Amino acid sequence: MFYLSVNSSCIRVLRSTLKTTLKSFSTSQPTLSTASSTNPNFVKIVEVGPRDGLQNEPKPIPPPIKAELINRLAIAGMRNIEAGSFVSPKWMAGTAEVLALIDSFPKTGYSVLVPNQKGLHDLLEILSTSTSPNSHAKPPPPVTEVAIFTSATDAFSLANTNVSVSGSLERLAPVARRALDAGLKVRGYVSVVVTCPFSGRVDPRRVRDVSRELVQMGCYEVSLGDTTGAGTPASILGMLEEVAKEVDIGILAGHFHDTNGTATANIMTALDFGLRTFDASVGGLGGCPYSPGATGNVATEDVVYALTGDRLFGDIGEPYGEPAKAVQSRWDVGPVDLVRLAEIGGWISGVLGRETTSRAGKALLARRKREEDRKRKEGAKL
Repeated sequence: MFYLSVNSSCIRVLRSTLKTTLKSFSTSQPTLSTASSTNPNFVKIVEVGPRDGLQNEPKPIPPPIKAELINRLAIAGMRNIEAGSFVSPKWMAGTAEVLALIDSFPKTGYSVLVPNQKGLHDLLEILSTSTSPNSHAKPPPPVTEVAIFTSATDAFSLANTNVSVSGSLERLAPVARRALDAGLKVRGYVSVVVTCPFSGRVDPRRVRDVSRELVQMGCYEVSLGDTTGAGTPASILGMLEEVAKEVDIGILAGHFHDTNGTATANIMTALDFGLRTFDASVGGLGGCPYSPGATGNVATEDVVYALTGDRLFGDIGEPYGEPAKAVQSRWDVGPVDLVRLAEIGGWISGVLGRETTSRAGKALLARRKREEDRKRKEGAKL
């Protein structure tokens, strides 16, 4: 059964890649790159902790702390980081200062969330000013991507942005067009793809249609958000099957909150379906101000551990008969250092006055503490 599942997933990925390639020859739309088009086992993780993870904090986080978080994540090997947003200062103040404080790291991409024309204008102003030959300001890291967001239900859209879904899409179209004209990539978010805190269960056809609209605007990737964290493997699969009827799976990403402890299982279901990009938040930071009771995003540490954690086991400790080769996961998440991620999750959670919610992070930190205590006791005996 395991090998049948793997083969089915690869077939879906190959079909999606071929479908996208054929579309690029038959339409005037730009060719859309996908995380799985070159290596079907590579999984792109988009670190959203500095933005989506911190937006729900009751007290503003100082820009230097945000910048340090982003720098630490880059050092730990995260190559796709959502650095902030140009939205209401009530949620995310100081993004311009954060961008000025971030250090540049090779092969690391930064994105920011922009809700409207004003948000995009503010970003472009910063980029154009700091890159001017007459400017003495420190150039920000290469922000090459913006994210725009909408939702699958009118009720959530009205609570979040004061407009219906159709009104939201109309507002976003010129933002996407202007961003593309400025040479920026555009990523789309769809909130409440499984349940809505105001209207209940969501019809997957709504998710399908909104996702299609975002792709037609020029979004190279659409992240499907289980904002309430109510999703189960069955409901995620049903939603993806409907969306995939009109949107290539190579363009889709998963954004799963862990309210009910099913986020990692939902990721594994989406992986099997063919998705290769997932949003995650170090330490499980996050929540949603418009979704009461929803906990944080799935922890980056938990995702990395689920995909590659078996590589930490080492060799077989007690041989049993003939030497056996240890089976390892086939997934590749790039140069991510899981131990450093656990340390970052513990650090930023401590700054916020609580413990990390990452299960893998807690286990790794506890294991390290036990090892330190053992060495300390052994040293005391000498």
